[in-house]
Amino acid sequence: QVQLVESGGGLVQAGGSLRLSCAASGSIFSIKTMGWYRQAPGKQRDVVATITSSGSTNYRDSVKGRFTISRDNAKNTVYLQMNSLKPEDTAVYYCNAYAQLGAARLTYWGQGTQVTVSS
Repeated sequence: QVQLVESGGGLVQAGGSLRLSCAASGSIFSIKTMGWYRQAPGKQRDVVATITSSGSTNYRDSVKGRFTISRDNAKNTVYLQMNSLKPEDTAVYYCNAYAQLGAARLTYWGQGTQVTVSS
């Protein structure tokens, strides 16, 4: 089992910045990839950024150049630095972990943190 706890959401004006944190605990040795997803009201949950255990990153096109995902393996924490925020970034942001334990492929989610960007 892996537990994920997010923090760092809030209300910010357009153009501002926020940093989200996601602390992992439990069977962290099994985690291969971590990422951030977001879900706006009435929309599906979409991937924002992912980072592998080796540090390779991927971003959705709309956040490239504005968001940065990073991980601190010593603290078992993943961060999402969000700069130049836009109202369309408003959503609940979820931390995600993809783990492999033997033959099992497991996905874990945090509880979500609200990010609201005002115009």
